[in-house]
Amino acid sequence: MEAAAEKPKFKKLGRHSKKSSYDSQINRLDDGCLMLIFSFLSPIPDRYNTALVCRRWRFLACHPQHWLRVDRSVKELTEPGVYPSIETAVSAARPGDTILIAAGGIHRTSNIQIKKPLCLIGAGEIPDDTTLICSRGSDSALEFLSTCKLANLTVRAELGCCLLHRSGRLTIDGCILQCESNPLDHLSHAIVTTATSSGELSHSQPVIKNNNADCVTVMRTRIEGGAKAVLTSGTLSLQQVRVIYARTSLFFWFNVVQH
Repeated sequence: MEAAAEKPKFKKLGRHSKKSSYDSQINRLDDGCLMLIFSFLSPIPDRYNTALVCRRWRFLACHPQHWLRVDRSVKELTEPGVYPSIETAVSAARPGDTILIAAGGIHRTSNIQIKKPLCLIGAGEIPDDTTLICSRGSDSALEFLSTCKLANLTVRAELGCCLLHRSGRLTIDGCILQCESNPLDHLSHAIVTTATSSGELSHSQPVIKNNNADCVTVMRTRIEGGAKAVLTSGTLSLQQVRVIYARTSLFFWFNVVQH
């Protein structure tokens, strides 16, 4: 009877030691292998969560090889991959890089042109933690001329627009776009797109789907204030609009594509 009572205890210890062996096996990989594995993870939330595991994983997950960081507290470019402003990070970034913008405080942005494929992500837990403000007198906070993605950010425009889309495929996921109330509210828009198709097709020509065509895709994003959510002055049009009414705000899904 005594031996039978101890049997479950030995099974439990066996499972625990097996899990420990799995943990030790992945940590036996060298830094280069782990960094390669982390490079296949999506920046948010997977790669961000790996930085919470231990000090070694935090160092590897936050390595400049994976993304650049914007930290307002940095005064000099002494740490590789860390920049004091979004403008300097965009200028230093290579096509395909991810820029992680530190939470807390306000990041002033004014007509920053992005001409290469980049991903800009807020480092906070929610979009309100990372705020970009476009001051009065600027056309926009960010101007896109290439394929880019924004995620987990709040972009606020005092006058003008939050985001100006010139060309490329722009994806806005889980953000907040705010146009502040003022007497000239009719001049404020969350998104302005001036993209124009490369050419008009005749009715006799077949329609071919172009995955690289200019467009704007908005997902799980709050839009507050302004005359319109989207102002189009090119050949794109607003389509496939979905709205979820939450207790305190509205969340939008829509596409701005060639009609």
